[in-house]
Amino acid sequence: MKRKSLSLRLLFSTGFVLASFFAIVSVVLERGYKESAEQALRENLKVQVYSLLSAAELTRNGHIKLPKALREPRFSDPGSGLYASVQPAKGKTEWHSPSAVGLTLSPPPQITPGKFAFLLDDMGRYVLHYSVIWEDKRRKGREFIFSVAEDSQFVSHQVASFKRVLQSWLMGIGSVLIIIQLVVLRWSLKPLRVIVKDLEAIERGDKTRLDGVYSTELEGLAGNLNALVSSERAHLERYRNTLADLAHSLKTPLAILRGCIETPELNKKTALDQISRMNEIVEYQLQKAAAKGEKKTTGTVDASIVLDKIIGSMRKVHSEKKINFETRKPESYKLYCEEGDLYEIAGNLIDNASKWCDKKVKVSLQNKNQIKKNKYKFLLQIEDDGPGIPSGQLEEILKRGVRADQNIHGHGIGMAVVNELVGLMGGELLGDKSPSLGGMRWKVYLP
Repeated sequence: MKRKSLSLRLLFSTGFVLASFFAIVSVVLERGYKESAEQALRENLKVQVYSLLSAAELTRNGHIKLPKALREPRFSDPGSGLYASVQPAKGKTEWHSPSAVGLTLSPPPQITPGKFAFLLDDMGRYVLHYSVIWEDKRRKGREFIFSVAEDSQFVSHQVASFKRVLQSWLMGIGSVLIIIQLVVLRWSLKPLRVIVKDLEAIERGDKTRLDGVYSTELEGLAGNLNALVSSERAHLERYRNTLADLAHSLKTPLAILRGCIETPELNKKTALDQISRMNEIVEYQLQKAAAKGEKKTTGTVDASIVLDKIIGSMRKVHSEKKINFETRKPESYKLYCEEGDLYEIAGNLIDNASKWCDKKVKVSLQNKNQIKKNKYKFLLQIEDDGPGIPSGQLEEILKRGVRADQNIHGHGIGMAVVNELVGLMGGELLGDKSPSLGGMRWKVYLP
């Protein structure tokens, strides 16, 4: 796993939490066990005190006397770790066990008769003191303190042993839990690895979108990524189409300029007109590329003048065919649209008709009163006397890169551009056989 891996971060975080938890548990259990061992030791010392009380006798002169041999053999073994002593509440020690020979036991604190005092003295011994009032035959009471001490090593050894066992178990359990957590993390993060693999497949081109079955939490992410991928591809496709449209639009002005150069006398006006037209085309295509599908406020354009300019250009481009252009249109026809859009639509259709015709091309404009379809106000019809296009291919040639005849020079994008623009303008493009000329007829309806 890499240093920036999410799995590694989660594993380290979980490991830190587990280590902290087990450390706290170890301290708490160790402390609890120590308190439990001290309590057990206190109870054991209390039994020893009661044993001493049962064996003790009060002499005539008011002193405590205990037998040399006690029930607990450790009291008779010097250095055994178990010690006992008896002393008056106010006075020096009157008796101590043989095991306490040479040792100095800490003085007892002030205790209420009948009460116990359990403490850890300065010598590291646990001491239990018990105060009792002993009455003699004359019913005269005297207060004595019975003290029993145990070396702290007894408790510390138990605690150390428990600590070793506890730490071994906690380390073993912690290791198992870390392994289980690693398995759980790999299983939990599997949907992320799946979506990463799908993204890599999209990057390689093996997939076009995230189409896997993802967990509920990742469905929104997958949807957003799909939208982003689709948007980027749409932008890239639009930029490619815009470049293709630009190249296609510049084709006719370039052909006219070439014709001007090849003639003996250079027609400067025509050349300047075409250069100006090329500049307009470039600006139009750049604006269309930056528009991102947004509608903009447009003005009106005189469709009759635009058609005259296009036909004049076609006469020069296809001068060798000596085409007879027949026009039926009013002297002025205001159309609400972008001038560049109309140039694209009419220019491509007239250019195609000029390529396919034998000798004649008919261009006509009709207004709202002449159109049978009520929802449209503008109809542009372009017909030719060429072979036409089979009805089965009409849908195909509206796609980019498809040409009706591969032997005819072209890029196969003109009709696709026309279809896209007409659709964006809310119009309709229809193609059929020309009833008057017998070739192809294209009808462009615009609102």
